[in-house]
This record gives sequence, structure tokens and C-alpha cells, in this order.
Amino acid sequence: MDLRFGDSKPTDEERTAVDALLGPPESAWEGADDRSDADLRWARGGRAARDRRDQLLPGLHAINDRVGWISEGALAYLCRRLTVPPAEAYGVATFYSMFSMRPRPSTVLQVCTDLACARVASGGLPDVPGVHVEESPCLGMCERAPAALLVRAGASASATPLAPFRGSAPDPAPQSPEGLEGADRLEGAHGTQDVAEARAAVPQAGSPDLVLLRRIGTVDPASLDDYRAEGGYAALRRAFALGPAGVIREVTDAGLVGRGGAAFPTGRKWQATASQPDGPHYLVCNADESEPGTFKDRVVMEGDPYALVESMTIAAYATGAHHGYLYLRGEYPTALARMRHAVEQARARGLLGDDILGQGFSFDIEIRRGAGAYICGEETALFQSIEGYRGEPRSKPPFPVEKGLFGKPTAANNVETLVNVLPILTMGAPAYAAVGTGRSTGPKLFCVSGAVERPGVYELPFGATLGDLLALAGTPNPLKAILLGGAAGGFVRPDELDIPLTFEGTREAGTTLGSGVVMAFDDTLPLPRILLRIAQFFRDESCGQCVPCRVGTVRQQEALERIAAREGIAADDDIALLREVGRTMRDASICGLGQTAWNAIESAIDRLGAYAS
Repeated sequence: MDLRFGDSKPTDEERTAVDALLGPPESAWEGADDRSDADLRWARGGRAARDRRDQLLPGLHAINDRVGWISEGALAYLCRRLTVPPAEAYGVATFYSMFSMRPRPSTVLQVCTDLACARVASGGLPDVPGVHVEESPCLGMCERAPAALLVRAGASASATPLAPFRGSAPDPAPQSPEGLEGADRLEGAHGTQDVAEARAAVPQAGSPDLVLLRRIGTVDPASLDDYRAEGGYAALRRAFALGPAGVIREVTDAGLVGRGGAAFPTGRKWQATASQPDGPHYLVCNADESEPGTFKDRVVMEGDPYALVESMTIAAYATGAHHGYLYLRGEYPTALARMRHAVEQARARGLLGDDILGQGFSFDIEIRRGAGAYICGEETALFQSIEGYRGEPRSKPPFPVEKGLFGKPTAANNVETLVNVLPILTMGAPAYAAVGTGRSTGPKLFCVSGAVERPGVYELPFGATLGDLLALAGTPNPLKAILLGGAAGGFVRPDELDIPLTFEGTREAGTTLGSGVVMAFDDTLPLPRILLRIAQFFRDESCGQCVPCRVGTVRQQEALERIAAREGIAADDDIALLREVGRTMRDASICGLGQTAWNAIESAIDRLGAYAS
């Protein structure tokens, strides 16, 4: 692409897409066709335009959704509207896998080739006339593997999950596409089908023992009235009764820690954010779960969206934030529609906006779509993405509680962490802390997929064993290995099912709980192929900012490809190189991606005896 953009002009369709987001340009300096006398005398609007840099990612989405790709003229027009240097905007646009800078058909079929889907997929990519077909990393539909996502550009852009996907040509006109441009499909609709879809993802649906998942599969996710009838917004009322400090004290006493893998104490994070004198404060919900095998946040957002809205409101109240961002994975169109609908309904009923429940507290939620970048699950990379920059992690310190989104104090939590706040406030901290173990309190969600009879999201109290979980899911065939924590986690053997599913229990066992992934493998997929796919994933998803990760993930994949070419027989120098590269990435990478890229492969070599002669 020629970054001079000298003669590049947007088409009417591209201009319309941008103007629908930003409004019409007010002057020729912003891209208006006609230049007024005032425009010839002075430039105006530059500061205001620069303050809208955070609209760059939504603007790229608007163009891509409308046309199917981003042309030079469209990017030039968006840059002019936002006064963003074209080279910077090009760097942002090419950072995300969901955008194309080259012409392609308006319909794109993304076919998952990651671990859960590769295990049951029938073969290569299908050949569909008039459709651009491409491989995709995990689409977060592992319980329905194999999966694909059909994306259509146009005035009524849509994205339709296809799972299970058997490789046949998709229907050119799906009857119920999930709209990208709004959630009006759910307005006033009876949610029988929605309830059934949610229930299918939760094998325990309807069980009286459930806490976090108790409404999923039993309550219409589109209905705010149904949500309130099942105890919704009782937690927010108690939060207002306790006050911000009281909410933080309850969360701290409950022992809640982050459920995304880092296990940082949530109460401590909220207290640190609330105590910062600088303002404004922000709340960010990280719903960009892209770890292969992880889909629990999607299931919660699709099946119980108002729970997340209420949870974010409570977190904002506790931390002194009046604006929140829900950064939602771009490959989750159903969750996007459900969350948009929930936010709009809550706003219309006075549960978002000014003076919520007459308590004088104001808070609103803005939803931002990701665009296909695993690294944006790292909180500072997510901030960069929202702000309109490449999603590359920042160095710490300063930490987000001091300087986070837009350089202001920010509390960032994932979906599962936030929805745990509701039972803490309704049950009380002592009752919540009594669930689980002393150091891992409360219920935990697990994403079970692979060689099991009943894949889906399971809820168990901390302290249950891996064997307990797999007994619920069912294992029809003898297992060869179980992957805990996803691609960034580690393998365990089938004779280690007594491992307690707690943060301390998995640590003592030499593995990790991570984000709650439990992926079972039989002999359907050879272990060397699994490890090579993991290495390919990290190489593709490395942002390239730091040398240890940028180079190390490449060298790791190359070594595994050499071993694969010898039919799984490893030379001593291959294993030595893998260990050296792995240690370097772990010790010197700037963020968790590089620090964990070697974990699963190391565990397979040391624990499973992979490549042993």
C-alpha cells in the first residue's frame, strides 16, 4: 500500500461508513468536499479531532463492515477525520487479523484450525465460490467444535457462528444472522431459542447448586424483567447500602482474586484505583478471551448479559469510575448483540446513565469490539487498542491502577471476575469465602472440551479435583493427555486426575489453572501436531514489540517443524535449543505471551515424554 495517499479518494460507500460513526465533516480540514472562506483563512478542529483518536478502531471496523476491506482512500479519509498520521493508522489496521488491506469478497468464512476443532475437523479448508475462506485461531466455540464464522460486509453487515461446521458451503442467506450494527433483533423477542442455545453450552444448566451459571439456560437473556425476577440488581442495591468502601471491604474479605489467570486480589486492585487522587477513573471489562480452549466469558455474556452490566456498575461505584469500557472479542457476534441489547435496556430503565436507582451515582458503558489480536487480552495492550494504537503491552510500572486507560487510574477485570461480585454481595463475604478452599475461595468456571462426551462450561467450587470435573464431562475413550490453562498452560498425564483445581493445588503439582481451560486429548490427534499448532499460535500472535518473544516464538516453531519432518524424532540439539529459547522468552519477554509461550511444550517434553526416543 502506498502510504503517500496522494490521489486516494474514498468511495461514497466508504465515506458514508465513516460519517455514520463520526458525523459529517465540519470543514475541508476534516474532509468536507467544499472549502469555505473560513477554511482558507485558518485551520480549526485539530485538537478536537486528535481527542477522538480512540475512534480509530471503531472507524476501521465501520469501513471493514461496510465494504469488506480497507482501501487507501478509505484509510486516508478516516485519517483526515481524526488527524491521525496515515503511517500510524496503517500500522494499527495491519495489526488486527480481522481487517484486510487488500480487496477481497464481501463474504469471509473464518474456519477454526485450533486444537479442539483440529481434533474433529474433516479435512482442509472448503472451496466456496464467491467467499474468501481463511484459517482462524480458536473462535471460542470449542464446545461445538468444529467451528467457523461467516462474516458478510454491506449496509447490513452480519456475522454468523457456524458450529458444528462440517465443511459444506454455507447458506447464502442465513435466516437469523447476528447483526454487527445493533441488537434490535432481540428487542421484544421471546427468547426461547436463545435460552436453548445457552443451555446447550452449560451441561449443568438448571442445577440448584449453581451460583454463577444459575440463570443461564433457564432465564431469557433478552429480558430485563426476567433477570430482575431472578434476583437481578439485588447486589447493586446492597452495594449502595454499603457504600464504595464497604463494597471493597466485602470483596476483599471474600478473598476474590482475578479469574483470568493472574489471580491478583480484586479488592486490592479496586482499593488502589479508588484511592488515586488523579481523575477521571475508568473501569474496563476485558472480554477479549482469545486463549485457545476458553469460552466461559462468551457463555456468560450470551446467557446472562445483565449480570455483567450490574457487575460493572458495582465495580465502577466502588472504584469511583463514571465511564466503563467493555472490550469484547471481535469473533463474538452473538455476545455483542446480547450485550448491546442489555446495555440499551439498562440505560432505558434508569440502571445506567445519571442518578442510577436514585442514588446520585452516574455510570455508563461503552462497548468496543476487538479485531482479532490475542495480545489484546493483556490489559495494557487492551488500553492501547481502545486508545487507537497498536495493541502492544506497556512496560510496568506505572501500573494501571495509577496510569491506565488514557493515562488515568483504571480497574481492569475480566467477565468471570466481575460476575463473582454479585454472589459476594448477596451471600455476604463470609458465606462466599466458605465456598472453596482457604486460598482459593468461591466458585470457578471451567471450559471443558476435546475428547469428552459433554463439552461446555462447568461450575465447581475450588477444591474439586480434575477427576471430578472430567467425570461430569464424561470421557468415552482412554485419554493420552489433559491440557490445563490453554496454550499458555501445561499438560498433565491421565494418571494425575487427583490434582485439586485450585490456584495453589495446580501450582504445587507443577502446572497452572490459568483461565480455566481443561482440554482432553485421546489418540485422535498426535502429540507432535498439537505442540506444533501451539507454537504456530504463539508465533502468529506475538505483537513483535520485544526481541525475546518476536524471535523466540519463530525459533520455537522452526525447531518443532524440524522434529515433525523427522516424524517426531528429536535430535539432542533440538531439545537443547527449545529449552534455551524457552528460558529466554520466559525471563526476558515484556508480557505474559512470551513468558508463557514455552510452558505447554516444556510440560509435554518433561511430563509426557514427548519426543522421547
